[in-house]
Amino acid sequence: MDRFLADAKERGLDVEAVPRPPARSLADAAELLGIRPADIVKSLVVKHKDGSFLFALIPGDRQISWPKLRALLGVNKLSLPPADVAFEATGYPRGTITPLGSTTAWPVFADAAITGRRISMGAGDHGHSAFLQADALIDALGATTADISEPA
Repeated sequence: MDRFLADAKERGLDVEAVPRPPARSLADAAELLGIRPADIVKSLVVKHKDGSFLFALIPGDRQISWPKLRALLGVNKLSLPPADVAFEATGYPRGTITPLGSTTAWPVFADAAITGRRISMGAGDHGHSAFLQADALIDALGATTADISEPA
């Protein structure tokens, strides 16, 4: 969590990191945090066909729309890498991944549905969640905002 907080501070983000007990599901996590599942943002590591990676920020109640993301990037192949490859790409284990503090600053693509909201996301550590304004996060990361999700 230290890398996450240091990067957030360096970018001028107002982040509230809170301890969170383990959750059995998205709905359980949302209940524990006192928010809607849509306000939990998943940071997904996506492998580009050229071997590089990107982050996709997706609301908890939605999933990546592969056709939309491929069209946005102008490619015909993207994939979710295995957990060990995602760890190598970010320095974070699955379930804690966040673009903030990633060992490599991969491009970030945020689903348009998260804009204008206070969100919760992984804080780089199991047992913690972070709250922050999505628009501030998008601006700080220079993220591309687009419709890249669909109902789960």
